[in-house]
Amino acid sequence: MARLLKDIAYVRSGDKGDTVTIGVIAHTKADYSSIKKTVTEESVRKLFDEWVKGPIYIYFMDNIQAVVVYLTQALGGGATSTLRLDQTGKSLGNAILRLPLKDEG
Repeated sequence: MARLLKDIAYVRSGDKGDTVTIGVIAHTKADYSSIKKTVTEESVRKLFDEWVKGPIYIYFMDNIQAVVVYLTQALGGGATSTLRLDQTGKSLGNAILRLPLKDEG
């Protein structure tokens, strides 16, 4: 059975307007390279499909073995105007953990 991102990382997420920021943090230094291979603009776009209307940016933070995923136009207008149940993007943070790991190591 394929391992998932949830097996090697944890997340923190938050929102500002119609933008969601997800921090994906490696459990160990050894896991970080797998996270960098797994969390790409393409894989995140495929996972969230039409939920994210704008550009997706990925920032690598090698010094702390973390990746920041920046999703624009991701909340249906923002927390105060969206009709989505998750107005602040917390479920998007947890959902990213479903990504299957790419070439570990």
